[in-house]
Amino acid sequence: MSFTIIDQATPRLHRSELAVPGTNTAMFEKAAASAADIVFLDLEDAVAPDDKPQARKNIIQGLNEVDWGTKTMMIRINGLDTHYMYRDVVDIVEACPRLDMILIPKAGVAADVYAIDMLVTQIENAKGRSKRIGFEVLIETALGMANVEAIAQSSKRLEAMSFGVADYAASTRARTTVIGGVNKDSVVLTDKDEQGHRQAFWTDPWHAAQTRMMVACRAYGLRPIDGPFGDFGDPDGYRAAANRAAVLGYEGKWAIHPSQIELANGVFTPSEAEVTKARRILEAMAQAAKEGRGAVSLDGRLIDIASIRMAEALLAKADSISAAAKG
Repeated sequence: MSFTIIDQATPRLHRSELAVPGTNTAMFEKAAASAADIVFLDLEDAVAPDDKPQARKNIIQGLNEVDWGTKTMMIRINGLDTHYMYRDVVDIVEACPRLDMILIPKAGVAADVYAIDMLVTQIENAKGRSKRIGFEVLIETALGMANVEAIAQSSKRLEAMSFGVADYAASTRARTTVIGGVNKDSVVLTDKDEQGHRQAFWTDPWHAAQTRMMVACRAYGLRPIDGPFGDFGDPDGYRAAANRAAVLGYEGKWAIHPSQIELANGVFTPSEAEVTKARRILEAMAQAAKEGRGAVSLDGRLIDIASIRMAEALLAKADSISAAAKG
């Protein structure tokens, strides 16, 4: 390990992140009763400009009057390039002790996060808030991705990053069909066989961007979260996208429709077989230590420190899921 030790962000269960427009108050109670780990009430893209002041009032009322249980509650503020943003932060942070986190859209440079941190810190100090607000940033522009490592180190409040594929595609001029989906033109061809035939294999156009953001998150103690999948009538497509993100090391995924919550929770919940294997790894390590053995093996495979860390992380997540289900 490096001599440089990075503190890990505040731990939260973050398998599913449900987006709820601030104008759709009928969805508030349903979101509160859902199985989503995190709910964000949206003031940005899902709200038309003329409706933003009312959406802000709706969110204040909803945060204060709806029973959200143990969910992590977040708001997505408007961009720093708009005149809506400061009122989003000031009005809601001052009035809503239930608020846990702020989602900062289209973060382009570290100073964007610094600016919101300064404003939130002043409000917390002025109002004597006992609960410190955390941040999540959306990496959804070429500028944000170019500065993702600096953004990851921008604030002690920062806990997570989400990959916003729709705006990222627009920013990079990528050709896309379904938000978060793949493209039939993104293929590689095999060499010709003896008959001159070639096979085509689809590739994932978002893989490089998702990997870079994931590495920045893991290097600096943050949770990497995959963003939206636009076709909520395609559960198989959603599950495939979530699985690709999970394989890379992502902790969760957005749900832009209630039907996607269960899909996200399913993909990002460790299976019973994974939990059992993780426990066996730790048991084997403990037994080897008791017997004074340095080398540890399980099922014919060597167990190293990385295996143990992965097992511990998986069991910690399983325990937090179990605790959330009980509470």
